[in-house]
Amino acid sequence: MIEIENLTKRFGDRTVLDEVSLSVAAGEILAVVGPSGAGKSTLSRCVSALERPTSGTVRVDGKDFSRLDGTELIAARRGVGVIFQSAPLLRRRTVARNIALPLEYLGATQSSIDKRVSELLERVGLTDRASYLPAQLSGGQKQRVGIARALALGPSNLLSDEATSGLDPATTKSILELLSHLRDEYALSIILITHEMEVVREIADSVARLDGGRIIESGRVDDIILDPDSTLARELLPDRPGALAPGAGEVWEVSYASREVPLDWLTSIQSAPGLGDAKISVLSASIEAIRGVAVGRATLSIEPAAPPGFAEHLRDRGLHVRSDAVTAQEQAA
Repeated sequence: MIEIENLTKRFGDRTVLDEVSLSVAAGEILAVVGPSGAGKSTLSRCVSALERPTSGTVRVDGKDFSRLDGTELIAARRGVGVIFQSAPLLRRRTVARNIALPLEYLGATQSSIDKRVSELLERVGLTDRASYLPAQLSGGQKQRVGIARALALGPSNLLSDEATSGLDPATTKSILELLSHLRDEYALSIILITHEMEVVREIADSVARLDGGRIIESGRVDDIILDPDSTLARELLPDRPGALAPGAGEVWEVSYASREVPLDWLTSIQSAPGLGDAKISVLSASIEAIRGVAVGRATLSIEPAAPPGFAEHLRDRGLHVRSDAVTAQEQAA
């Protein structure tokens, strides 16, 4: 478990992290997103104890890194495995010997090293590449070696710092599936530092948006994505290009705001009370399941206009609506 409380980091007069508080439970994946310069890399370095915070605490499995020094800190840091954007492999060492490196530094016996490396090679799907050199591997295979090496000392927590950046979509998906499997197998707490919203959608249980050194928004992915006022929700489920409106009808934006939206809501609204001969056209739509929850957004054109009470009809089905027509109706009421 990783607990970050009121974490502040300053470099001279510049505050890079400003009272950041986050927690990641065992078996949970937290994604930290944000623009360049938001403080994500500094957060990563503070969690892995490569940087000392100016104030605040970073506790890993109950141990406060800010209160440890020397051998105690070195021992505690074994609880956090780090996966970097580009796996820093030693080019003259084979895959197996790269994975073995932390164990060798620890002074483990050769038999225990061989056993652990063999286990990790199997876990990351590289048993047949044990004797290969890094130059003989693809980018995804190198990242798998980096993951195996991060797990060599048996940490209960993983920190992934842009680990899928630069990988093609298929390789990214395979790495994310591997991390998800390892999380389940070892009950790992994982922090993903990423700028890729597809990564968040694919694997994260929770997400936090860091901007200007502060947490602007955070929560469970399935809660955030159902919040119609959430900036993160719009980044996680972006608007799709829509077709041009066929006429001068009203344009409505409809988004999921509940876990109980009926599957047939789009086809059933034509029978809404008072709709009559009004024509409903779908200009754009994006509907899918994320973390087992149906989410989505659609842009509709209604000609010549929606009847009074149509917005309430949609809201009764767990949908959020935005439309100039709705605003005018509610102001008049």
